Amino acid sequence: MKKILLVAVVFVSSFTYAQQEVKVDLLDALAFKTLEVSYEYYTTDRSSIGISALFNFEKKSADFRYNEERMFTPFFRHYFTNNSNWNYFGEVFMGINTGERKVVMLGTSTPEYKEYTDGALGLAFGSKYVSSGGFVLDIYGGLGRNLFTSEARSIVPRVGINLGYRF
Repeated sequence: MKKILLVAVVFVSSFTYAQQEVKVDLLDALAFKTLEVSYEYYTTDRSSIGISALFNFEKKSADFRYNEERMFTPFFRHYFTNNSNWNYFGEVFMGINTGERKVVMLGTSTPEYKEYTDGALGLAFGSKYVSSGGFVLDIYGGLGRNLFTSEARSIVPRVGINLGYRF
């Protein structure tokens, strides 16, 4: 009976640190007409896993826009310090992205668009601030490389200024 109770206490205590965050990328929303939301789950006080979902609403004719129409990005973050307010992190991500690439056919003046789906592997670095009330601000930047098709752009950016809440 004591062994069962000990196993139960260890199992339950492994979830007591389980902090979670929900965030929205303000940079993408304001500058690029893109919505990116993220969920992050802390596995320990210095590491977390999460997923981001990006949806691009910018017109194809815009001067500057993301090439990706949609991108789902699972990621792993390692935090370099134990500071509870300001912390720095490194991130490894795998972005699954879809989009359209402009193709100009010889003899025609109207461009055609060819759809693609690809996966990018990349690294990002950033900093995070967590207030005592649970509000979160993180800033990060990085690059990934598409791996599977020649239709997609070879480089995938991962930049953002996120605002969210930790619970």
